[in-house]
Amino acid sequence: MECRKEGENFQKLVDIVERLRRECPWDKEQTNKSIKNNLIEEAYELLEAIEENDNNKMIEELGDVLLQVVFHSQIKKDENAFDINTVIENLIEKLIRRHPHVFGDSQVKTQEEVLDQWHKIKQKEKQSILEGIPKRMPALTRAVKVQNRAAKVGFEWENIDQVWKKVEEELQELKEAKKQDEKIHELGDILIAITNLSRFMKIDPEEALHLSIDRMIKRFNYIEEKAKQMGKSLEEMSLQEMDNLWNEAKKMGY
Repeated sequence: MECRKEGENFQKLVDIVERLRRECPWDKEQTNKSIKNNLIEEAYELLEAIEENDNNKMIEELGDVLLQVVFHSQIKKDENAFDINTVIENLIEKLIRRHPHVFGDSQVKTQEEVLDQWHKIKQKEKQSILEGIPKRMPALTRAVKVQNRAAKVGFEWENIDQVWKKVEEELQELKEAKKQDEKIHELGDILIAITNLSRFMKIDPEEALHLSIDRMIKRFNYIEEKAKQMGKSLEEMSLQEMDNLWNEAKKMGY
């Protein structure tokens, strides 16, 4: 009975979106391109809800992400390209194909074996081991994915000391760069080397950067609050005063 209710609710959602596309002036004017950034925004809001472990927010944000999937599919249905059923059927077929240890005769027991099998199955479906990594993915995350894929076929540093050496080499090359395009190139190479270092340290560079940004915001908020208490605006404070408050916030654990 529960599965029937889920199916009925999902169909109701599909019907509502289809009606909105017919009757709402805003909805019927949208294209896949016009709402593409909405999906990214909703995904980030869901990520925040997950990190906060807020069930109510997760319910809302999962719904918003689901709406984007149904909305994009409805736009394509209106174009006679495909519909949500095509999306679901393709997903079901892929899940079954990539889990032969559940739906077939393959024998795997550990998470590592499952991931290795998943990777091998995916590679049979691709022309390049780097195919399928989204270009719009955050750059640090994209870099790690590219490096991990390359590492699976042996394109990898032997130890972390070699990675440290590469970071130092790239930093020196950036210092020596003269032209702006050379500086951009070398700065990018440093970031690539840093993401390699993060992999060897088993640290998510995207998460590490987010945490550092959060700390910066907390410390800067501390400076702002102290400035108010002193009756000053930030513009009236010297860099030394702000730096002293920054260090004070740092010592307090911000």
